[in-house]
Amino acid sequence: MDCRRFRNQHLGFMDNALPDEEISGMRRHLADCADCAARDTSIRRALLIFRNLPAVQPSPNFAARLNSRIRQLNNAEQLASLHRGPSLGSFVAAAAALVAVGFFAVSAFDWDEPSRGLALEPVLATAPAPAAPLVTSTYVTSASAGTPVWSAAMFAEQVPLHFLNADGR
Repeated sequence: MDCRRFRNQHLGFMDNALPDEEISGMRRHLADCADCAARDTSIRRALLIFRNLPAVQPSPNFAARLNSRIRQLNNAEQLASLHRGPSLGSFVAAAAALVAVGFFAVSAFDWDEPSRGLALEPVLATAPAPAAPLVTSTYVTSASAGTPVWSAAMFAEQVPLHFLNADGR
């Protein structure tokens, strides 16, 4: 038997509600474990003190005062329920009114047909002018395909400017 199992079964041990083999195992554990023995002793002493306390006697008019207080709380709860605010029915009525106003607004303004007064004049569009290429075919053909990129960049710095213009001007 371990301490956890002893603590879990301690209530049944004190009430003699466990089987005989469990009770004998609990007694052996009490003899072996000082912590569980101290816990058992303190619980038994607390129960002995509690059982020897005098019984509490309520005052003679305790029942009448208790019933009066319960009635006051019930009355206060009923009054509070009257002032809790709008109910579900009022929210449903407000939603129905909002739907009705929306329906009348749509039918009054006749938003099904487009307005004829707001037509824009047609705009004729032409194709945009082609953009001038950044690199012309003359420049591209002047560099050989086997040249590494960095040497092509060095070569591009030394090329005369007339290679960049397709017209040669």
